Amino acid sequence: MQEHLLPFVALLNEMSPYLLLGFLIAGILHAFVPGRFYARYLARNDARSAALAALFGVPLPLCSCGVIPTAMAMRREGASRAAVVSFLIATPQTGVDSILATAGLLGLPFALIRPAAAFVTALAGGTLAARLLPDADRASAAPGCELRPRSFAGKIRAVFSYGLGEMMQDIGRWLVIGLLLAGAITIFVPDDFFAVSGAHPLAGMLLVLVLSIPMYLCATGSVPIAAALMLKGLSPGAALVLLMAGPATNIASMLVIGKVLGRKTLLLYLAAIIAGAVGFGLAINTLLPAAWFQPRAGAFCAGHCADAGLSWWKTASSVLFLLLLAAALVRRFRKSSKNRPMENTFKIEGMMCSHCKANVERTLASVEGVTAVEVDLAAGTARIEGVYDPRQIVAAVRELGYGCSE
Repeated sequence: MQEHLLPFVALLNEMSPYLLLGFLIAGILHAFVPGRFYARYLARNDARSAALAALFGVPLPLCSCGVIPTAMAMRREGASRAAVVSFLIATPQTGVDSILATAGLLGLPFALIRPAAAFVTALAGGTLAARLLPDADRASAAPGCELRPRSFAGKIRAVFSYGLGEMMQDIGRWLVIGLLLAGAITIFVPDDFFAVSGAHPLAGMLLVLVLSIPMYLCATGSVPIAAALMLKGLSPGAALVLLMAGPATNIASMLVIGKVLGRKTLLLYLAAIIAGAVGFGLAINTLLPAAWFQPRAGAFCAGHCADAGLSWWKTASSVLFLLLLAAALVRRFRKSSKNRPMENTFKIEGMMCSHCKANVERTLASVEGVTAVEVDLAAGTARIEGVYDPRQIVAAVRELGYGCSE
């Protein structure tokens, strides 16, 4: 029993600091980044938004689980599907910390190729999402309807209430399921499965790909693993596949992406990562000198052992994450048991044209809990369905400059 429990604890210790960081960044984006930022830079469902999202995500030190709350917050704020898919692909593959670790353990060429591959793969995935998938279901906040706290103290409160409260309520259940599945895979898949013979590089890449996609590997933690396997004969291309696909995916993140963004988005996201990892891996093996990609055994040992001093921090992060997650799920359960779907009609004064109607509809659709909105311009009313706070409806409409009463 204990030998099966320890891998789950170790996995949670590895993931919890990044998960907490991801939820915290989600709260910061919600409280401090104005909605017009997303409208200006990330709202268009095109290659430009995908490129900007990739540039934003490459240096962030977030793992494949930690990136989920941040990406979902961006989506709720109005970022396009192209931007979100690009951010999801680019961010977990790299980070300032992992780039430096890669340079130290695997050399400068690897450290340069890794973020470049993450950016290109993310740009390709985001651009394909823009061309192949509709984007009609995202939030579309009008400039005047941002219900964000204006004072600094209010914004700080919003960081924690949104990031460590609302976001945890929204995706906490799927994270728990994913963590359990990822832990089970970690237990039953032996580490030496990655040690594929260098005589068959493509076969090695495919095996590494199949095994690394569902498992959890953080961008920095994957570096010593890649270095150790290269010392056992793994080809540089297969090592790059591990460094790209391992951190970019795991079962927890795939479950949340499929649930929130849809199955087609999940399949495109996986296809972009797989194609990018194998393509860059083959390019390294066939076009670049093998001497550029020689791991440093001494640096590997030093980097691997240096992490032991952070065990107390990881344990504390795990305990804090579990407490916050439990509190969020309890609040969600109580909320769902107390609240029932409602249908109310609100009187809205001041709408003059179809633009006014569209503006009001977009704003009301972005209010938490609203599932359907129907605005009647001639009658000056809005029929709203869902589980929501009527005060938020009134406040959102008045922020637009219209009169509103229930």
